Amino acid sequence: MAEANQIIFTYKEITTALLKQQGIHKGIWGIFVRFGIHGANIGGSDDALTPAAIVPLIEIGLQKFDKVHNLSVDAAVVNPAPSADDEPT
Repeated sequence: MAEANQIIFTYKEITTALLKQQGIHKGIWGIFVRFGIHGANIGGSDDALTPAAIVPLIEIGLQKFDKVHNLSVDAAVVNPAPSADDEPT
């Protein structure tokens, strides 16, 4: 079997992993991405320049949402707080 070259995650999977990493157990949270935009003239030579937009990915993070949708999850469902029974004695 060939080795995988890519592993794909849904927005909800990324959100869930980030909530767990941050220890967030309450609220509706979703992923957000901030892009930048810049312009430049690009081309293989001075005679082949064309204006172009460069859109870098600046940040990936979590933000609160009012409801659950395709970008968000309920932290209490995907990362419930440990109960007193789960704590070591």
